[in-house]
Amino acid sequence: MNCDIGIDLGTANTLVHVAGKGILINEPTVVAVDRKNDDRVAYIGSEAKKMLGRTPGEMVAIRSMKDGVIADFRLVEALLQNFIKRVQKYPQFLVKPRVVVGVPSGITEVEKRAVIDAVRQSGAREVHLVAEPMAAAVGMGIPVEDPSGNMIIDIGGGTSEIAVIALYGIVCDASVRVGGDEMDDAIINYLRRTYNLLVGESTAEQIKFQIGSAFPLEDELEMEVKGRDLTAGIPRTMKISSVEIREALNEPVTQIVDSVKQALEITPPELSADILDKGIIMTGGSSQLRGLDERLRHETNLPVNVIDDPLICVCKGSAKILEDIDKYRKVLMASWN
Repeated sequence: MNCDIGIDLGTANTLVHVAGKGILINEPTVVAVDRKNDDRVAYIGSEAKKMLGRTPGEMVAIRSMKDGVIADFRLVEALLQNFIKRVQKYPQFLVKPRVVVGVPSGITEVEKRAVIDAVRQSGAREVHLVAEPMAAAVGMGIPVEDPSGNMIIDIGGGTSEIAVIALYGIVCDASVRVGGDEMDDAIINYLRRTYNLLVGESTAEQIKFQIGSAFPLEDELEMEVKGRDLTAGIPRTMKISSVEIREALNEPVTQIVDSVKQALEITPPELSADILDKGIIMTGGSSQLRGLDERLRHETNLPVNVIDDPLICVCKGSAKILEDIDKYRKVLMASWN
């Protein structure tokens, strides 16, 4: 009757892994509330995301996480309750799950407490927090107990976490609150500033996926973009190229690259030698931006690898930690029993 749950509570998506069953939920961290009925939670996850930027006045779709931390406690609690209830085989009064949650390494004590409280209120009997780069390393099968160093870069929706891991710990790290959301904002601001064209979050995300890049491409791409002309106030379609979007994304990408350099500067020389041999490993949804690995290779002169299925590593790692909690107890940031 055991029901151990690993959660990657991300800014963009929340993933839930259940022991023996794998990842059962991978949905956007979005909640829609009904303003007419005392802000009652109406839709959660994928259904709520469809409403972003499209809701009538009385219904509002809200991203309940911002920069990797809780922006609205009540909505995160509702989202977690919904997801945990959906994956549990037995009623909560019979079985309360043990939960490990992946959180940003730069999280404050107050933010840790907020996550623990939200998960406890969702019906957990034990809550453990683990830094996302550490969870990602465990999920990839990296032996985190070895004295040999590994550099992990986890680029998510709201944060980019850079960590050098050895002997069950994070030896040095850098955390910057820049990720996929900031890239979307950069595209929106660029189109508004350059072409007086206003596009929504979903369109900006689509542009990023289709033609976004961090390094010059062999064959540059183009796509048609639909938005509202701010001068005339009417809908308008125009073609934009990957060169322009690369320019738009330059600021957030440079912030990520600078954080990687900052982490490398404070890495002990013995571990630097390990990183030179093994290279940097990239994970997280936003690590899939075209050419980001090449840009890092170019700037650091180190091998850079993007792993397969970068979206699910943190969640898999959280579940793996629960499977052998005694072995991995040293990697946990905080616990509540």
